Amino acid sequence: MQAMAKTQTIDVQTIKGAIAAKISSAEYTSWISSLDFNISENVLTLVAQNQFSADYINSVYGAMIKNICAEYGLKLNVVVHGVKATPIANDNNVQSYAPVPTLENSVAFDSFVTCDENAFVVSACKKIAAGSVTFSPLFIYGASGCGKTLLAECIRSSVSRVVMMTGAQFVAEFTRSLQNHTIFAFKDFCRNCDTFILDDVQGLSGKRASTEEFLQLVMDLRSAGKNIVLTANCAPNNLSGFDRRAQSLLASGLVADVVAPNAFVKRTMLVRGGVSNAVADEIANHIAGDGHMISGVVNKIKTYSELMGCDVDLNVAQRLLSDMLQKSKTPISMIKSMCEKLGVSYDAICGNGRSRALVFARQIMMVVLKNVTQLSLAEIGQYVGGRDHASVLYAIRQIEKQKMSDLVLNAQISQLISECK
Repeated sequence: MQAMAKTQTIDVQTIKGAIAAKISSAEYTSWISSLDFNISENVLTLVAQNQFSADYINSVYGAMIKNICAEYGLKLNVVVHGVKATPIANDNNVQSYAPVPTLENSVAFDSFVTCDENAFVVSACKKIAAGSVTFSPLFIYGASGCGKTLLAECIRSSVSRVVMMTGAQFVAEFTRSLQNHTIFAFKDFCRNCDTFILDDVQGLSGKRASTEEFLQLVMDLRSAGKNIVLTANCAPNNLSGFDRRAQSLLASGLVADVVAPNAFVKRTMLVRGGVSNAVADEIANHIAGDGHMISGVVNKIKTYSELMGCDVDLNVAQRLLSDMLQKSKTPISMIKSMCEKLGVSYDAICGNGRSRALVFARQIMMVVLKNVTQLSLAEIGQYVGGRDHASVLYAIRQIEKQKMSDLVLNAQISQLISECK
């Protein structure tokens, strides 16, 4: 009787309000507001504009809407609009889709300066560029400026039938195809390739509909034996805004990291850009390990030389790049920098805290300082809270032992050492 009473007084606006309270305003605007609501004979009928929308509503929001309907004694039925004044194409044969044009440059693998730490990921990229592989998707991650996009461009330039876009572009193109009723053609466009590359996967973070579409694309491409290359600023399990299922799928192929440019790589990039050997030798260790920053240094030196009509010597370079060159790093500055990377405070590192995470971070710092400075073990101990020689020696041995079986820890320490040099 209570359910019947609710049914008699229920109206469409009440149902819409109940749905809006369960999801974000962006989701409601994108998927629910465009539906036609009809209540008749204890059935709520949602009329979608096309089959894709109907399927998506059923799969993502169906259970939630059914629960709301049940509160009012209603059943749910999601259907596709039967007759429209302007017919909407629902088969791929009559839809057309063209991506927004972007500038594409041909980039060879030789343009990527390889160091020992990056030999593995470069080899994986060359392998995937050579043909079908067994480790797709290839997930490349690393900090900004370490060369992820350059490697993706190298792969794109080495293969035929390739689709490459950024995470932000995928979201924009997916949304545009929904608005233009060309979603099926967009799906075909993404799948009609031998290699699919998505740069900056984190651009999908928080975009639920786009992420679902992308995950289905990854599964379809992999089932068809196609190659998939993904890049991001962190490993799959550290991506924010992605659920566990998404993280698991992204990590199901080969995950490889790219480390920031070391002194050798920075010097080589400077010389290739036209900087003299003498200047490159002197400033390489005073530039941040960021490929974008190094490119900015090269451009600044070349532009100065062209405009002023003279070569840039060391004195001119130091004056010209005073805003870009790093000052000599001290042990304290290294520790504070590592505190930011490891998510601990400098005061905690120098204090007496003994939590597991704090002790582990302190031990990592000891290993890094041992590798990048000439400090004695006792001196290292003084910089991390007054630890004695024996404590530092024990910490270093513990970390070195863990590095042998923990590849992630090994890569993390190598990255910290590279940044502190």
